[in-house]
Amino acid sequence: MTGPLHQLKIIELGHVIAAPLSTALLSDFGADVIKIESPNRTDMMRDLGPKAEDGVGVWWKTLGRNKKILSLNWKSDDGRDILRKLVESADVLVENFRPGVLERAGVGPDTLHEWNPDLIILRISGYGQDGPMRDVPAFGRAAEAFSGLAHLTGFDDGPPMHPGFPAADGTTGLMGALGIMLALFAREKGTARGQVVDLAVFEALLRLMDYPVPALTGANHSPRRNGLRQPMDFAPGGMFRTSDGVWLTVSAGSAETAQRLLRAVGGDALADDPRFATLAEMSQHMSVVFDAINDFVTQHTLAEVEAEFARHDAVASRVLSVEEVTTNDQVRYRGDIVSVEGEQTQVVGPVPHMSATPGELRWLGRAPGADTRSILRDLGIDDQQIAALSAAGLVGLDGGEKKQ
Repeated sequence: MTGPLHQLKIIELGHVIAAPLSTALLSDFGADVIKIESPNRTDMMRDLGPKAEDGVGVWWKTLGRNKKILSLNWKSDDGRDILRKLVESADVLVENFRPGVLERAGVGPDTLHEWNPDLIILRISGYGQDGPMRDVPAFGRAAEAFSGLAHLTGFDDGPPMHPGFPAADGTTGLMGALGIMLALFAREKGTARGQVVDLAVFEALLRLMDYPVPALTGANHSPRRNGLRQPMDFAPGGMFRTSDGVWLTVSAGSAETAQRLLRAVGGDALADDPRFATLAEMSQHMSVVFDAINDFVTQHTLAEVEAEFARHDAVASRVLSVEEVTTNDQVRYRGDIVSVEGEQTQVVGPVPHMSATPGELRWLGRAPGADTRSILRDLGIDDQQIAALSAAGLVGLDGGEKKQ
């Protein structure tokens, strides 16, 4: 089946995680992504982290999925001409260099829009394209600290902590994909032609965390990290360990579900306690609730906890390891772990699931320059010219170029 974005052409000048993830998310749904790498300096994600049996970095395999790979020195005069040809027929260009890099190379937004007035340009940077910190370098961890995420993660008497995955880069990739789609929608509706989507890495986290700012400004409440409990602790829950050593998380998001949870762990006496009549009242006595849940869970096995929670329709979920995630029946049934023919490496499949135009994993990350020759041919550059460009070091070719 044809993906919903099959006519969308994207040029990626991205590197590492944030920008490449935004294009990978769109490539899952049919977008034609051409990733440009320098002939002498490929994306570091090719080498970062563990390698698959074929020697290719597994992180690259998923960030480079479904993308054509063009090896091009786009900062050279001839390379700039090739970039122009690509841009003239593209819908989107994505980059995540420090502010000013494109401008110094002579391909800033003004120039790109001269070449193609309808081009959507996604610019991802540490702190944004303007403001007093525009030139300050930043990576994902800096953004996690700057956004307040690290401040809210960890125990109250311990240091701030980063989450166990690149949260800033991941959420930025997701927000970047959203920004592209919003700009494309505005273009389609005639509201705007090509526009620049300016996204700071810290901003995606700031928006998705959401509640700390209104909590402070509207209620004069400053959330603090709270260990195994939520920073705001507005509803019962937390992380607990059963008597047979299994970690699980318990949660309730409404007064009704909270009452079911309390009845499961403490019976009618706890559930009917007037201190817990509403979530607002319960939040004033959350330490009592937390201790009650902890006492119950730590004194029972996982099977006993699950049985009692099921009897009261209360919510508890085991903390799954990566091994358990990849073999879980529900995850497998949903088709969320996928691969392609001839590949041992599996990756997370396209999300969300769509009934008529589902996403598709077509291939995993390719070799440097894997599609250079075919892309240049499509631009009308003949083999003699390609050979000259290669000899001059302006493009890189891969002898094992894959057929599509």
